[in-house]
Amino acid sequence: MAGMTMIEALRSAMDVMLETDPGVVVFGEDVGYFGGVFRCTAGLQKTYGEPRVFDTPINESAIVGLAVGMAAQGMKPCVEMQFADYVFPAYDQITQEAARLRHRSNQQFSCPMVIRMPTGGGIFGGQTHSQSPEALFTHVAGLKVVQPCNPYDAKGLLIASIEDPDPVIFLEPKRLYNGPFSGDHTAVSQGWKSHELGEVPDGHYAVPLGKARIHREGSAVTVLAYGTMVFVAEAAAKATGIDAEIVDLRSLLPLDLETIEASVRKTGRCVVLHEATKTSGFAGELIAVVQEACFYHLEAPILRVTGWDAPYPHAQEWSYFPGPERVARALETALED
Repeated sequence: MAGMTMIEALRSAMDVMLETDPGVVVFGEDVGYFGGVFRCTAGLQKTYGEPRVFDTPINESAIVGLAVGMAAQGMKPCVEMQFADYVFPAYDQITQEAARLRHRSNQQFSCPMVIRMPTGGGIFGGQTHSQSPEALFTHVAGLKVVQPCNPYDAKGLLIASIEDPDPVIFLEPKRLYNGPFSGDHTAVSQGWKSHELGEVPDGHYAVPLGKARIHREGSAVTVLAYGTMVFVAEAAAKATGIDAEIVDLRSLLPLDLETIEASVRKTGRCVVLHEATKTSGFAGELIAVVQEACFYHLEAPILRVTGWDAPYPHAQEWSYFPGPERVARALETALED
């Protein structure tokens, strides 16, 4: 057991899988010699050589197309998009090829590949380095979509994703790369919160896909969140003193309906958070699921706190994010009825 940041935990997961499975390869833009723009793959090429960890041209469609071909032939590619914003040239390959390969081949082929991508804002990266596109992938049958919020889950989920027989979109919240985040602008403007580490086991372990985690027990209201928003919700609950139960979804597709339903039926109230824009965001799907399964248990309308319906505003980045103040108001409103 060792203390690790999320970056170190992700690197450890790839190290474990490269060492134990000769079919695993890691590639993408600058992931080899340079170790990736966030250094997630630092040192892996030196350990395993260029045939296993290699750089690619700046061509996302080619990166994913190569991964699909490798996966169809039994390899297990783990590829990196430098930022989630860069994935769109490869969207056709992901949705029309990777997601459909098992079904269109009548089970003759599968596509065991992982596409890692840093997601969300908080590093002053502007419009083309800060988007949260998870809803575009949860809408695609045949994909799995994962977003961890702590180092332990990051390593275990990435190992499970690499071992999964189908394509996994692995979203990594950039604001959590170097440690838990308190949720307020001041803390981040002064640096990450003490670079706190998470306890991460050495060697191989897997966190199953499709299983949520109760981040904080509570009885007054359920908060459904993932990634950075888990800690924003926690900050809001502490600030208000509201006994909120925070469910860290971890896996967006498949979704852990059992854990969600049990929590909402217990509290009778629900608030949903995400950093992406509101319209057609993943919160809408979560609200529909809760309403369908828990209608007669609800004591108040389901609320959502999200980003604005606007292009990512670099200058107003911290107003755009659902912060603790906005979440606190939603928690208080949920308890009014």
